[in-house]
Amino acid sequence: MTDTRSDVAVLRLSGELDANTANQLHKLLADLLERPVPRIVVDLNDLKFCDSVGLSAFITAKQVITARGGWLSFAGANQFLSTLLDTVGLSKYFAIFPEVDDAIAAAQL
Repeated sequence: MTDTRSDVAVLRLSGELDANTANQLHKLLADLLERPVPRIVVDLNDLKFCDSVGLSAFITAKQVITARGGWLSFAGANQFLSTLLDTVGLSKYFAIFPEVDDAIAAAQL
């Protein structure tokens, strides 16, 4: 699900992000990547699980977004996802915020 606040798109994920659902994420991200300067906050509040296929989709999207002058950040990661992002080193690659509003506020700076 996506909603837009100013020029920041918020992508809300729920359930599990794995090989079975990654194609849906790719499709959602592809639509958002068509924006002139993509600025995306991925809301992880309702995402319970993510595997390497899901992480790969985020990394690929971030590379495209950064090349186009935009950014992609995360908000609301639960303990499992926070630990996963730290363990694989992505917490240094992505901006991670406690809440969606925090990520949007940072985008306005």
